[in-house]
Amino acid sequence: MPATPMTEVSPAGEQHDIGHGAHHAVVTEVGATLRSYTVDGAPVIDGFGATDMCSAGRGQVLAPWPNRLGDGHYTIDGRTGRAAWDEPERRNAIHGLVRWLPWRLLSRAQNVVVLGCTLFAQPGYPWRLDLVLEYRLGREGLVVSAGVTNADEVPAPFGLGFHPYLTLGSPTVDVVRLTLPGQRCLVTDDRGLPTGDAIVAGSEIDFTFGRRIGPTRLDTAFTDLARDGAGVARVDLDDTETGRGATVWMDESFGYVMAYTADTVEPAGRRRQSIAIEPMTCPPDAFRSGTGLLRLEPGASWHASWGIVPR
Repeated sequence: MPATPMTEVSPAGEQHDIGHGAHHAVVTEVGATLRSYTVDGAPVIDGFGATDMCSAGRGQVLAPWPNRLGDGHYTIDGRTGRAAWDEPERRNAIHGLVRWLPWRLLSRAQNVVVLGCTLFAQPGYPWRLDLVLEYRLGREGLVVSAGVTNADEVPAPFGLGFHPYLTLGSPTVDVVRLTLPGQRCLVTDDRGLPTGDAIVAGSEIDFTFGRRIGPTRLDTAFTDLARDGAGVARVDLDDTETGRGATVWMDESFGYVMAYTADTVEPAGRRRQSIAIEPMTCPPDAFRSGTGLLRLEPGASWHASWGIVPR
């Protein structure tokens, strides 16, 4: 009897397609990752193919910590975590643990998908969390709503971030006008770990009033974000050649935003083709410093939202 041909399975698992008018997005089973977002067929995010494995954190969910964790080692309330170094050259664990886990489908509609994941206690994070994410498309763009519940019997620390790369059509980000309302930035060492902060006014990375990125290299966490009356901070991107634009907004739960001009991604041919704008609830290394670290009592839940408005 001839062998039954194997069905090709994506490294990112099941693909969840949602749409609203000209807006279309794909969220994957692995990591609840935002793999694709287009408007009228034009990409809004620089994602990855349906048969590819996610690279460089593209569209991933960063929990229970975003960004870098020095030595992958920490102790909180008498519990010690020892996470694997996935940035071994700098001796860091990076971007948490849920981005490679399967997320179960909780519900879906034409323009909405809701996924859930249980992060069980393990060496890298000896607590238990239940996470739920909703991706919703509407006339104004994409809204991402996150919920986290402490399913452990003791208080649980956590942080959350997201890693979309924005693209507006030009070959490089050099021509993009960036308006980023962070009035302070984190100063880091050669491992990318914070050693302090600084005022951005007048510096090379001052984008508070909007200007072209040009040759500026960013792998920088900004804080002290200017917000509107509802507590929303907005990062605006405007391509000075294509005329396209997009806004990444985040509610007051996100006290930090990382901007990364993709100068070190692999393969090298994809460098500076897009810019990552990463809402984060805490800075890098928060599990060791305690800065901005959230703490949930047993059974308690927490919610936050952010989104992308193409224009």
